[in-house]
Amino acid sequence: MSAPNYPSDVRKQATALAYDNPNRDAAPRVVAKGYGIVAEMIVQRAKEAGLYVHESPEMVSLLMQVDLDARIPPALYQAVAELLAWLYRLENGDAAGESAPSPAPLSPTRNPRLPR
Repeated sequence: MSAPNYPSDVRKQATALAYDNPNRDAAPRVVAKGYGIVAEMIVQRAKEAGLYVHESPEMVSLLMQVDLDARIPPALYQAVAELLAWLYRLENGDAAGESAPSPAPLSPTRNPRLPR
């Protein structure tokens, strides 16, 4: 088998979000982001730490626009809240022997616009 033929400008991207203190913080922060080998390291370290890795090219594309160590902007609150709610259901559903459906991908009608 041969490897897929991807355009050279397609690079892997990854971001990581964190809540330092969910009771105090208004929104999660982008604590890591990168392309290529850096993206692969972000994913690898998350998996090694036992963190869930969700793949969403649309979400990553939006989060890559947020400055490192900055809180996500209000335009992304709904999309990130849906992802966090899904993760919560997934974690609690696993304990009960159930599974949660994957969150809906961002569609052009739901795709938030970040302020420039």
